[in-house]
Amino acid sequence: MASVRQLAKRVGVSVATVSRALNNDVGVNPATREKILAAANRAGYTPSVGKRITTVIGLVYPGEPVRPDYGAFDSLLLNGILRGVAEQRFDVKLISIQRDKLPSEAYTQFFMRKGVRGVILRSFDQQRRLVTEIAEEGFPAIVVADRFDDPSVNFIACDSRDDSRRAVEHLIHLGHRRIACAVHNVADTDHRDRLAGYREAMQLHGIEIDPSLLLEIVASPEGGANTITQLLSQPRPPTAVFFTDPLATVGGLRRCHELGVKVPTELSVIGFDDGDTRQHTWPAYTAVCQDAQMLGYEAALWLTRTLASAEKSAIRLVRSTILDLNRSTAIPPPIPIRITPDGSRLSAASIA
Repeated sequence: MASVRQLAKRVGVSVATVSRALNNDVGVNPATREKILAAANRAGYTPSVGKRITTVIGLVYPGEPVRPDYGAFDSLLLNGILRGVAEQRFDVKLISIQRDKLPSEAYTQFFMRKGVRGVILRSFDQQRRLVTEIAEEGFPAIVVADRFDDPSVNFIACDSRDDSRRAVEHLIHLGHRRIACAVHNVADTDHRDRLAGYREAMQLHGIEIDPSLLLEIVASPEGGANTITQLLSQPRPPTAVFFTDPLATVGGLRRCHELGVKVPTELSVIGFDDGDTRQHTWPAYTAVCQDAQMLGYEAALWLTRTLASAEKSAIRLVRSTILDLNRSTAIPPPIPIRITPDGSRLSAASIA
């Protein structure tokens, strides 16, 4: 493990200059600072506490940290991370870049100031450039639940496109043709995969996608509930719905119960699950499933093993999802169920 003195010798500057650069002193020439940070990353330099090298990694949120509409994903992810760091006896710190990073700091300086040796990153579309900038600096990092074409970015993710296609094809094979898709309105790789799977299934079977059945929603229980209200009040309501988010699925099922809509005989529902949420609803819902704990575990295991060995390595791992068939799908009803926004059920004659 390189020391400040060794870094100074490699770059050809004083120990004091290295120390000031690592601590974000504005008096250090920017070009010199970049050389020092690059040398620190190449040498695997990390700050120490007293005489002990820190054994802490960061779970880093580029934007707003954990939000309620993320559902159980982040708690399951953290559980997996805590299991993964146990092997090398590391600890975990939650870090918000948006809140704490100074504008003048390089990401390497920021993470060193936070006392972490490596980071696990959560990102959405608006933060992807930030992720590549961290990778370009060479600081040990891995992204979870997102994929990148840039070969310098390490990641572990699930690809849910194929199973999303299979989920919609399952509905088509049951006889459904008016199939709605409710997609999270925060863009990321996961939800693009699920929407792509829906589109692919419909196109493969020659079913034209009705724009009124393709909704961007808030991925929350209330968002799912409002989706059911909106869809079933349409002049030509769907007979099935594919939700791309677990909490929205739960909210959609709840609204069906509130309106007296029988799932699956009057409306089929397929959702998504990061853990075992699907087993705790009535009925247990059919879902495309990813293992969020596994993503956290494998990310933490790779990162801590890399840090412990001080050897440069790369990981670009894509795991598969599964399609779990349960009790929320059936053949479509003879006449689609239609309910007005005030909860009134229309007669079969008025629907026809």
